Amino acid sequence: MNAKEQTHAMLEWWRRAGVERADLAVHRADGVMIWHRSRALERLPLGWARAENIRSAEIYVRAARGKAWPLAFLDDVATQLALRIAQKYSALAIETSPVGGCHLWLACQRPLAESERAVAQRWLAQRTGADPASTSGEHLGRLAGFRNWKRSGVWVNLVAASWFESWDPTPALAEASPPVLQRRPPLSRPGAGPDRSPSGLEWGWVCGLLELGCDSEDVYQRLVARARKRRGRDAERYARRTVDRAARQVVAGTG
Repeated sequence: MNAKEQTHAMLEWWRRAGVERADLAVHRADGVMIWHRSRALERLPLGWARAENIRSAEIYVRAARGKAWPLAFLDDVATQLALRIAQKYSALAIETSPVGGCHLWLACQRPLAESERAVAQRWLAQRTGADPASTSGEHLGRLAGFRNWKRSGVWVNLVAASWFESWDPTPALAEASPPVLQRRPPLSRPGAGPDRSPSGLEWGWVCGLLELGCDSEDVYQRLVARARKRRGRDAERYARRTVDRAARQVVAGTG
């Protein structure tokens, strides 16, 4: 697909997901931010945005504020992980650069208010390693088919636009007590309460990745890299044992 086709495909996925209006933001090189708020998708000023992008402006988009949308957003998701998630859920993966990974948009089973999106996105970020600073519920993402000048002008590319099962945000929202998100204990032991040690936190992280459908060998390799400094030569044994136990628990929980 060429650049215009990539943009059209992204917006068409949004439309199919249930998003009707968007905010378009253009951030010029001199720091000026120009907004086009709550525009119907077919009325976004894309030609003007392309002209601005040629002059080194960054082009961003989000579902219009002030309304509930069936959409969740994650930033800085590893490309391979984003692709795996898109093989299980209805998802849109936009690679912002080879270094920065993907913006991931998940279609949800029901519309979420902005505060609910924030809760759901924090819950997902804890389980995917996504950027926790981009989980406000109204965060901007890059529009496919434009250049990313923060990364030397590389193209922002659509790498997956899938339609499978929409993600159910109920478990994420059930753990929240508005307006403060109450994080689920990553690991609990009878009579001992939540385990917030590094191993306990990694246990919750591994379970979350497996629940999202990530490949267990990929999770194993990521855990080895994460635990290497702390566990040294024992990292491989520890990672294998943790992933195997987590996989058994996830299977038992879904069976």
